[in-house]
Amino acid sequence: MRTTDVAHTAHGTPEGGRSLLLLHGWQNRRPEGHWQRVLADGLTARGHQVRHPQLPDPDEPRLDAWLATLEGELAALDGAERTVVCHSLGVLLWLHAAARGVVSRPVDRVLLVAPPSASVLAEHPEIAGFAPPEPVPGLAAAAARSTLLVCGDVDPYCPEGAVAEYAEPLGIPAVVLPGAGHISMTEGYGSWPAVLAWCLDPSAPLRARPGEADAGAM
Repeated sequence: MRTTDVAHTAHGTPEGGRSLLLLHGWQNRRPEGHWQRVLADGLTARGHQVRHPQLPDPDEPRLDAWLATLEGELAALDGAERTVVCHSLGVLLWLHAAARGVVSRPVDRVLLVAPPSASVLAEHPEIAGFAPPEPVPGLAAAAARSTLLVCGDVDPYCPEGAVAEYAEPLGIPAVVLPGAGHISMTEGYGSWPAVLAWCLDPSAPLRARPGEADAGAM
């Protein structure tokens, strides 16, 4: 099935099945070959409900518009297990949603992938409004029962390191992928079997794409 503007599948969630929401980043129009697009295809093929919305004005996004879209998507997310997978600016969207109480009912699991740092956001007027809320312990728990961060060891969009910038202040576990950069198509992250496995089973290890070094857990 093809991704639509609202959901990846028009069918309801099978009883006992999973529902997943994928949140993209800046300048992302859900291109063919992006790992989130591949992930949506793989999950849909297995009978799970996947929502992969096009967030408004991805080149010049407004936080309030993205939050409004997220609130609507969360209201439509049902199923026995609700999971949210965020990439890049989508991570900042999720953290703002948690800080502002937009997530009225905590989801089961959240994966925060390659968040950009505050210093990088400040360099780009188009996304400066997404500057992260204070990443205090308890913020992640307010929106999800379980939150995990995964990042590259050297990410040009987070030169300070996402572990120091986000995982440690939030008090959440992190997985560092050697050589993964921003975990984007530029680094070859189209098919990423490990993220599909994790969505299906939270005990599955989040590894780099095939051919790269194993991840390091923190």
